[in-house]
Amino acid sequence: MAAPILLIDPIHPQPRLLDRAAAALQNGELIAYPTDSYYGLGCDLLSKRAIDRLYVLKGHDRKRPMSLLVPDLSDLAKYAKVSNFAYRVIRHLAPGPFTFVLEATRLVPDAMQTRQKTVGLRITEHPVAKGLCERIGRPLVTTSAQKGEEVLIGADEIRDAFGHGLALILDGGPQGAEPSTILSLVDDQAIILRQGKGDASEFVQQEP
Repeated sequence: MAAPILLIDPIHPQPRLLDRAAAALQNGELIAYPTDSYYGLGCDLLSKRAIDRLYVLKGHDRKRPMSLLVPDLSDLAKYAKVSNFAYRVIRHLAPGPFTFVLEATRLVPDAMQTRQKTVGLRITEHPVAKGLCERIGRPLVTTSAQKGEEVLIGADEIRDAFGHGLALILDGGPQGAEPSTILSLVDDQAIILRQGKGDASEFVQQEP
């Protein structure tokens, strides 16, 4: 059975809908929700079974760990080692459409780390995504609502592609089709791994 679509206010999300979605996450279910860039598919970091199902649903390569979505910088610092350099960059750019790659702490499961022991984290300012993180009290494992090269910008498209594996879809209206910018801050160097919606060029060291 396809996942139900719940119309949610993207600016002032209804608490009852956030509560329902958070309960699904805590029960090990997968959901879709709007983010600062485009729609995401996500699950609770502490549910290994849900993470496994999310990889299968998305057809995602296990060698490329998904990102973690957190509500603020203090939460990010629990799951990544943040140097003074990284802190300055993140404080300037976040929250917003950026995924920061940093050395992971022991709170990050091995399955969510690269072979270099790094992890990608996003600090969201989207009221829906932020509300979900705050309700479950830990990060969401998140990946783009994307089918192959096609970015799915509406709830109906997401249900057609992934609805069989989701508990529910929070419909915050059409989203853009531009991904987050992925910025590595490992070893106190700012390197853009993928250029997306966010502009981090001022922090990238220019070639002489």
